[in-house]
Amino acid sequence: MPEYKYQAQDRKGKIVKGKAEAFDETDLQRRFHESGLLLIEAKPIKKNIALKPLKKPRLADFTRQLGTLIKSGVTLVKAIEIIANDESISEYERQLYLKIRDRIVQGVALSIVMEELEPAFPPLLIYMLRSAETSGTLDTTCLRLAEQYTSESQLEQTAKNSLTYPKILSVLIVIVVAILFGYVLPQFEEIFSTLPSLPVPTRVLMAISDFVAHKWYILAIIIALVFIFGKMIVKIPAVKLLIDHFKVMGKWGKLTKVIYSARFARTMSSLYSSGIPLHSCIEIARSTIGNKYIEDQFDEVERKVAGGMPLSSALLDVNGFVSKLPATIKVGEETGMLGNMLESVANDLDFYSKQALLRLTSYIEPVMIVIMAVAVGFIMISIIQPIYQSYQTIGAGS
Repeated sequence: MPEYKYQAQDRKGKIVKGKAEAFDETDLQRRFHESGLLLIEAKPIKKNIALKPLKKPRLADFTRQLGTLIKSGVTLVKAIEIIANDESISEYERQLYLKIRDRIVQGVALSIVMEELEPAFPPLLIYMLRSAETSGTLDTTCLRLAEQYTSESQLEQTAKNSLTYPKILSVLIVIVVAILFGYVLPQFEEIFSTLPSLPVPTRVLMAISDFVAHKWYILAIIIALVFIFGKMIVKIPAVKLLIDHFKVMGKWGKLTKVIYSARFARTMSSLYSSGIPLHSCIEIARSTIGNKYIEDQFDEVERKVAGGMPLSSALLDVNGFVSKLPATIKVGEETGMLGNMLESVANDLDFYSKQALLRLTSYIEPVMIVIMAVAVGFIMISIIQPIYQSYQTIGAGS
């Protein structure tokens, strides 16, 4: 409920100030009248929160609970209030849901409220709920959205889990090399200083070791600057477009194409099955792909579809999707089961994505181990080589 800051007068004429919750000012006045108080002034308290996008696991949880509660006969206001009182959610989510509840109490539609709270809720959710409000299928639409967000979240989690071990190996490589350069190699500096000459790899190694041991702060500053400016550079539209184009090239591109195709197909399936017109489905689905290079190609796709070309034909020239996607869509168009075919191909591509991620991890792990072995091996050879050469010189002299 909205919270009000009020001034009221009791039967003795004493002014009472405080805060109270009520559906609206009329409801607050009625409550005060029943308590024997005269409401003089009431001002709604505005609770401003910094809006940020909800993550997919939270969206999945919200839509699942909302769909289940509404399907059970609970009113929309009460359902959102129950979700807001869940102890497992964050304070930000609680305040967000209470804002939704307060606006719905004022007579505003759920989809409009979510649009007002941009960017907390994605366009896909807003458009599908708007269509559901018109058709009266809010419960089933929410449950469909819950399945989609759960599937997308699981795929993203699989990708993160697949890269966990390579990340650990990368950290270990950095730690091992840092210890060797910063602590182990300086122990040999005195020995090497007595030798008449050192091999080139050893001189390079000792120079790096000296720099790491005595001027590590410069290295830390360089790394920090590279990280900061790197994040700034990748946000430049031209650079982002180039990076996104690179993502769909080569062997790595085979995997990312499957992921982008699955994401587009699932979004299109949800939107189309909700009764949203095809051109609107394409417009919304293009923004959920997550690749600027592919999204820019959809200007031509939308133009072709608007001109009467089937979606399957319009997608043939899109560089970034697997060939299975337009082929499956064509079957759906011919049989009149486009929604079902989109959902089917999305499920298949999700499965292939998970398998491809596991294969990719199996390739990365040995590569990281080889890199670590090469780095440590190079350091050890650079240390042993001058010592071995000195023994040879001593042996030749004797």
